[in-house]
Amino acid sequence: MNSKRSTLLTLLASAATSAVAASTTAWEANRHAQTDSRERYFTNTMFLDHEGKKVRFYEDLIHNKVVVVNMMYTACTSICPANTASLLQVQKALGDRVGRDIHFVSLSLLPELDPPAALRAYMQRYGIGPGWTFLTGARAHMEKVRRKLGFYDTDPDADADVFRHTGMLSIGNDRIERWCMMPALSATHQIVRSIEEMA
Repeated sequence: MNSKRSTLLTLLASAATSAVAASTTAWEANRHAQTDSRERYFTNTMFLDHEGKKVRFYEDLIHNKVVVVNMMYTACTSICPANTASLLQVQKALGDRVGRDIHFVSLSLLPELDPPAALRAYMQRYGIGPGWTFLTGARAHMEKVRRKLGFYDTDPDADADVFRHTGMLSIGNDRIERWCMMPALSATHQIVRSIEEMA
């Protein structure tokens, strides 16, 4: 009787182990499938950051991160200066969480006029600290990512006019697949609250 019980317990333990292993494998496969899906959506386009380093948009900057993204260009004299100043106040309010728990990303609308050196000069002009990445690259790639992030106007003529570009922020937590948009000129505490709700 003891031998039969021992054999039964061994079989049950083996079945349980197999079930756990199968469940873990299925979970891993599903997680990778979700990551692959998000990568295809956002694209893994190669850009240059403000240091001249090559970065992959999704894998290096978005994957499993809480991010705050906006569009700009260094020669902009309309909405960009105010947007950048607003985000700078948000960066200061978040302190050392920026670059650790939260990441800022700014993409140039005129990448052909914004090489890394121009982006660095822009950052220095505004006193922008660590944890905030500025990107440049091929115009076609930038346009594709811009639209994926929702930074476009449904009116084609308005959308094509870079001088009337959006003043919105795209705030997201890739890990939980949650995103929202809000004006970059919102009050600092409102933007911080939206970011913290994502985190």
